[in-house]
Formats: sequence, C-alpha cells, structure tokens
Amino acid sequence: MREQLEQLKSSALQSIEKASSVEQLQEIRISLLGRKGELTAIMKGLGSLTAEERPVVGQVVNKVRDEIEVALRTAIESAQEKVISARLQSERIDISLPGRSQLRGTKHPISLVIEEISSIFAGLGFAVAEGPEIEHDWYNFEALNFPPEHPARDMQDTFFVENNLLLRTHTSPVQIRTMLKQKPPVRIIAPGTVYRCDSDATHSPMFHQIEGLMVDTGVTFGDLKGILTIFTNQLFGQKTGVRLRPSYFPFTEPSAEVDIACVICSGKGCRVCKNTGWLEILGAGMVDPEVYRHVQYDAENISGFAFGMGIERVAMLKYGISDMRLLFENDVRFLRQF
Repeated sequence: MREQLEQLKSSALQSIEKASSVEQLQEIRISLLGRKGELTAIMKGLGSLTAEERPVVGQVVNKVRDEIEVALRTAIESAQEKVISARLQSERIDISLPGRSQLRGTKHPISLVIEEISSIFAGLGFAVAEGPEIEHDWYNFEALNFPPEHPARDMQDTFFVENNLLLRTHTSPVQIRTMLKQKPPVRIIAPGTVYRCDSDATHSPMFHQIEGLMVDTGVTFGDLKGILTIFTNQLFGQKTGVRLRPSYFPFTEPSAEVDIACVICSGKGCRVCKNTGWLEILGAGMVDPEVYRHVQYDAENISGFAFGMGIERVAMLKYGISDMRLLFENDVRFLRQF
C-alpha cells in the first residue's frame, strides 16, 4: 500500500504540473480527494489493515494528502494570477474616467422634522414618550374629556378596528398613559403616526403628530407661551412672530390656536397665508381639570399645559411644499431634494 501511495503521489504531481487552467486543477482535485477519489478510496481501506499497520500507513496517507493539497493550492493560485495578468494586458483601462459613485439614501422630510423638533424640546427638558397606534376608545377619547356622543368626536372621525379599539386620532393617549404611570412633574413630547378619515391636498388619512405635555406645581399659561415662542423661533428663525388666538379643545381650558408670522411673506400677506400675514401652526392650552380626574392627579395642587402639531404641516411650511401628498408618493426625484 505504501508503494501504491507513492505511485499515486508521483502521478498526481505530474498531472498538476501539466494542468494549464483552474478548471483542470479542480478536476484533478475531485479525482484524487473527492468523495469517490483515488486517495479517498485508499483512506477508506485502512480499516482492513491490522492494528500495527494502520498507524504507519495512516501517517503515509496523511503526508501524501497534504503534499497533494499544497501542490493543488499553489497551482490554482498561479493559474488565477495568469488569468488576471492576461486580462489586464488585453483590456484597456481609462484611468481618467470618473469613478462610479454609490447612490446613498437620504432621510425623509418627515423624519428630518421630527428629529429637529425632538432636539429642540430635548433642550427644553422634554423626554420622548411613545404609545400604541391601535388604541382603546377610553385612552383616545373618554380620558381626554370626549365622552360618548360628544360632538367634538366628529372632528376626529377615525377608523375602528373592533368594538372599542381604533386607530388613534392623535398622540394625546400617550399623555394619558404617561400620567397613569408617572406622578408630577411630567414633561414629555409624543411623536407618532395618527389616523383620521380625511384626504385632500392638505390632509391625509395617515399623518404624523408631535404633542407635548408639562405638568407640575405652578405651571402657568405664560410658561406655555414662553415654551412655544422659544420652539417656533428655533424652528423657523429668531424673528418669527408668534400669536395665540382663543380656541376650543375638549381636553384643555383655556385653549388657543398658535399662529406664526407667514414664513413665505414674512407677515406682509400673500396667497399662502390668505393675505393675513399669519399661519396656524399648532393648538395648545392648559390641561382641563377633568383630564386630571381620569388619571388621579390632584387638580387643586398641580397645573399644566398641552400642545400638539401636525408634522406634515410643519414640513410643508419649512420646505415650501404645496401638496401634502408629495410626502407619501415615494417619488425619488422629490425625496432626493432633502
């Protein structure tokens, strides 16, 4: 068997030396070391040897196998280098051509606005809170002073899943969930996706909101205006005018609509602001004591304010977008601008 192994090695090395391509070398490898290869067959026959012969012949088999593998590896590397060298000599490479740059994605304008707003409020001490998008009617309406059959529910017509489960119409339920888990002081913002049965150039059945809540002792309406003035000035510029108009929300009292000086005409009046010089940006107000009752807060000793804004509207004002539907059509030509 030792002589048989030596003859096999000699024949294998000669075949490897004569081979001129990687394919031929791979065929030699299979014929010798494959599952049905010659050397593999010899290794399977070791079991028929005596206990004294088996380790001696086994060493020889291992040595022959290692020498064949080294010779094959060296020959394959050499053949590959020859192929590369021949290709480089036959193909002309124009080193003056510009490189092929890899296309890189950009963040969606909605994401950019959410990150910027979150960063501004983080600097004012607000933490980010999140909640489920499929919400219970109690968190979405009743705990926020929208009792059943309340006419204010018509303003937030939504999609019901089953029974009292619905797609949330605002991120205000996150405020309720936070207050149920945490005693004052509370200072959070709640960004997220919300849903309403509405669709046109300035409305979408699915859109994004950021709502804020601050509850503590001695919080006043002046604190609300101060926080929102700082926010709008950082988002739209230090010279941006801010005004508050009386309004109504079931979960705040008193309530206000917050306007900013038109970012298009700087408050002079134009088509975008309908020649008023002002653009509505968000709603806000002092938290209604009825809301505190639902979360077991002592309305006699604490006070707070809440506010909310649509991210799409902020993005449209910030980037001069005329149609909200552009934000959801996935047109790469539009998205590459950001």
